Amino acid sequence: MTAKPTPSIIHYFSSIKDPRVNRQKKHRLPDIFFISICAIICGADNWVAVEAFGLAKEEWFTQLLGSEHGIPSHNTFGAVCEALDADQFSVCFSRWVADLANITEGEVIAIDGKCLRRRIDKASKKAVIHMVSAWAQQNNLVLG
Repeated sequence: MTAKPTPSIIHYFSSIKDPRVNRQKKHRLPDIFFISICAIICGADNWVAVEAFGLAKEEWFTQLLGSEHGIPSHNTFGAVCEALDADQFSVCFSRWVADLANITEGEVIAIDGKCLRRRIDKASKKAVIHMVSAWAQQNNLVLG
């Protein structure tokens, strides 16, 4: 018997190794992912906008995530993103979206994409970040 997939962002991204030094971990890594993904899905296109989105929804995020230190700063969002293993993040994101597709049981999904400009890791020479939004109309759910 296989386990039923869960749409929880925190579940899928909790396996990513935290690149931060222990003394600098004021915010939990899955919380940073959750806030970032929610903000980006809602149109945030830079870390200042992600922080602003988080602050606008701070009461909801605090209640949902149980955060003790409020919303991370835009510098924290950016530093965490820069330090992450992009391949590991990509695997987790792909698994999350794939399981969401399974949950929808073959429903037609509307897809839209964009490229986050000026998002290149100069040290590793990795390309820009490509974002894809997927909308499941029957479930009224943005998948990623």
